[in-house]
Amino acid sequence: MYLLMIFTMTADNELEIQEAFQRAQKAHHNKAKLVATLKNRYIKLEDKLEFHEEFLRCLKYAMIVYTREPAVENVIDFVVKFAVSFETPMNEEEEEESEEDDGSFLNFLLNFLLESHTANSHAVRFRVCQLINKLLGSLSENAQVDDEICERIHEAMLIRVTDKYPNVRIQAALAMARLQDPNDPECPTIKAYMLLLENDSNAEVRRAVLSCIAPAAFTLPKIYKRTRDVKEKVRKLSYQVLAEKVHIRALTIAQRVSLLQHGLNDSAESVKEVVKVFLLPAWLRLLQNDILQLLHRLDVENCAETAVLALHALFSTATTLDDLLQNGAKLDERKLIPVDALTCENVLYWRAACEFVKAKGDEGEELLEKLLPEPAIFAEYLYSYLKSVPLLSEEQRADMTQLELVMTKEFIGQQLILLVGCLDTTEEGGRRRVLAVLKEMLLLPNTPLSLIGQLVQKLVGILHDDQQRITMAEIISDLREPIVPITECVDENEKRKKQVKLAELKVCIMECKQELEDCISREDFARAAELKESIAQLEERRRQLELQPESDHNKEQRIEKNDPETLLKCLTMCAEVLKQMNISRGICPTITALIETLILPSVSNSNSAVRNMAVVCLGTAALHSRDLANTHLVLLLQITQLDEPKIRISALKALIDQLLFNGLKILQDKPSDLLNSDGQSEEEESPVHNILKMLSEFLDSEICELRTETAEGLAKLMYCGRIVSAKLLSRLVLLWYNPVTEEDQRLRHCLGVFLQLYARESRAHQECVEESFLPTMRTLFNAPATSPLSEIDTSNVAELFIELTRPSALVQSSQGVCVHDSLAVRVCNEILRDIDAPEVRLYCKTLSSLEISTEPGPANQELQQLLSQILQEVKDKFCVRAVEKVLNQLKGSQQSKPSAPQDPVLTAVDENVSSGQKKVSTAKTSKKSCENKEKSDESDEENVPEAAPPSVRLTRRAKTAALEKTKQDLTALMNREASS
Repeated sequence: MYLLMIFTMTADNELEIQEAFQRAQKAHHNKAKLVATLKNRYIKLEDKLEFHEEFLRCLKYAMIVYTREPAVENVIDFVVKFAVSFETPMNEEEEEESEEDDGSFLNFLLNFLLESHTANSHAVRFRVCQLINKLLGSLSENAQVDDEICERIHEAMLIRVTDKYPNVRIQAALAMARLQDPNDPECPTIKAYMLLLENDSNAEVRRAVLSCIAPAAFTLPKIYKRTRDVKEKVRKLSYQVLAEKVHIRALTIAQRVSLLQHGLNDSAESVKEVVKVFLLPAWLRLLQNDILQLLHRLDVENCAETAVLALHALFSTATTLDDLLQNGAKLDERKLIPVDALTCENVLYWRAACEFVKAKGDEGEELLEKLLPEPAIFAEYLYSYLKSVPLLSEEQRADMTQLELVMTKEFIGQQLILLVGCLDTTEEGGRRRVLAVLKEMLLLPNTPLSLIGQLVQKLVGILHDDQQRITMAEIISDLREPIVPITECVDENEKRKKQVKLAELKVCIMECKQELEDCISREDFARAAELKESIAQLEERRRQLELQPESDHNKEQRIEKNDPETLLKCLTMCAEVLKQMNISRGICPTITALIETLILPSVSNSNSAVRNMAVVCLGTAALHSRDLANTHLVLLLQITQLDEPKIRISALKALIDQLLFNGLKILQDKPSDLLNSDGQSEEEESPVHNILKMLSEFLDSEICELRTETAEGLAKLMYCGRIVSAKLLSRLVLLWYNPVTEEDQRLRHCLGVFLQLYARESRAHQECVEESFLPTMRTLFNAPATSPLSEIDTSNVAELFIELTRPSALVQSSQGVCVHDSLAVRVCNEILRDIDAPEVRLYCKTLSSLEISTEPGPANQELQQLLSQILQEVKDKFCVRAVEKVLNQLKGSQQSKPSAPQDPVLTAVDENVSSGQKKVSTAKTSKKSCENKEKSDESDEENVPEAAPPSVRLTRRAKTAALEKTKQDLTALMNREASS
């Protein structure tokens, strides 16, 4: 009877635990009630060993399931809540009495998990890390865990963050969140986190680390770097972490600007939204909603456009447009900022607010009237400010204080000039006054050169097409040849003649006066009256002669100025006018005169800045006239090779623009503007050949900027179809991979974007990529050990070509033979050239990665013959397997074999989980199926195998029924084992 009672009690106990696990699988069951019931049973037991064993037996069924099934996830949550329930706070007396009992189950479970973390099954490792993560995350802040267990958890999770499977690494990283010490730069957890952020290939792992890494001085750069991650989700989360956990003062000015610049211009809308909704408002709150203080933290003088972009983002999230007036520039009754109150921040805010409101159209017209005065008033305001900008001498420029003050004034002037674009110039009176003020400012001697271009842009924007050229030509003429007063010196002979005349007049006057006295004494009054009149006339003549100035005579005359400052201003105006002019209207006599009298003479000026601007003007003018381009093309070519780097780059840009606009026919007469540079020319040294040779040499230039401009220009020419050259494409690919260009971010970005867009554009482009494959690989294989090209991963280069030539990469699918088919033939012939060459393994791997068409035809037969020939000659096992795979694919004999379903046996699972050393007992599967499964698990973010798409669209009811069948249920397994 006693034995029967014990057996009955044991059976009841087992059923209660199993029943709790069965109920926990259902989401609608109250897990708190299940936890309380099971905990009461546990507390009443004196011998808890059997309870532990039964609990683990049920738990193991959940731990062998890798997929995120709802039933399994519910069981995991139930186990965590049950274990953590022993950590609930209690009175000190009760805590002392039952501390050992309460902590025993939690410690027991943690010990079991730590013993199982090295299991061969990735599902078990995943569930171990998941349980530890949830257990540690559910403990209270003042929870106490045994030091030894805590240390073991730390060591185990440091191992698991290097696991092969991403989901295991994710859970391990999350589990270590409470084990990190952000105050210790040598903290192993922090080091592991930084290593994962920097090197882990799985985006979800990087996201997991970002979510739990503690910001610190040494972790912030790693978090900041993830804002440039290749994955949208990682970039988005990194911005959220920076907004929530990092103070704006912890970031440098360069980092703040970079975050806004890249975030607000990100290709993903979700990233832009995070910056608008989270990052910018968070920074604003930290600065007490002082938007001008935020602008000050961004150093708007050096990043004006980024600051304007940030302001527009803030304005777009405002509830009403009236909010723009609350925190920004304080306008007076004239709707102007007082001149003495102008700062870089408030004038930029004023400009950004006006531009944002003006972009609203009619909706913002009323508010714009509150932000800006009448055009005539603003024009006078702008003129008075620009007149106050001092013109520094060379000595004054050496004083950094004065130089910074002038630079600040110039920046404020730039923003005020940009505000002209927001004025309503439809009213004729205001429009005329604005035009007059802009003209006067262009002629002011103290107007800085940095403002000339913007002034011309606003002036040309207000003028009509017919007035643009004439008005600007007059301004340039007045600036180049101003009217100045000229002093003419008086001849010495004229002075002496004047003095003689004055002396004669004085003598005559004295004689007349003497005779007058005699006549009066003789009482000859008639003669006295005549003499008196004569004396008056002589006195008048003497007075007029004395009034004539003896100094130099002043006249006005135009004098041509050729100093660098004046020439630079004139050339800058000319360049802006040429940019604004309609390119279809050609060159008018006014512009021709400027070219002859200003631009061409300045090309040979001794001042490098003047020469550079003259080259820019000449290149821009050549776009308006093909005859002008033909005339001066040789001059531009000479400049690209002989002058200073900056001027050479300007000439190179002008040359590329010509080739893009007019094609290679600008160089020589061809029936078509499309020239294949790899073809044979009639003349070896044709102009086209020489120019392409020159551009190719520039790709090897030591001048970084020249090399980058050349690569960008060639990329544009090839993308537009002006040049079709496999050799040049090969050069660009090698330049992209070359370690020498690693620091040239602009070059790397440009070529990276170009290669993707170029290959996707058309079938012809993919054929060019295909043709460049073998030359590129030969160059890499034959590179000497001292060459930087020897450091390039040839396997990665081959993968790039495979991806670029995939038929699925094309924007529009094309008919005919697939590019991969012809590429496979090229690779086979290359293998047969030297069957023992070391690169044959890479070529065979390339063959196995190609999407080769299996449709029967001559091309298919030719490829099969080549592959069969390779199999007869090649000896390497890897090569044989790769070639056999492709050959079987072509013959249609390769079929995928479904793997047998796994049948987890309790004893095998128990052995695997408990020891953590033995291999999981599963149904036999082929080696190939296992490899494919592991590869799928590694590459998939959630590591959940995706079902093949159905061939027939199912109804909603059929989908629901199919979904129910796929749900994992642990009840059947547990019941089967319990009954056995």
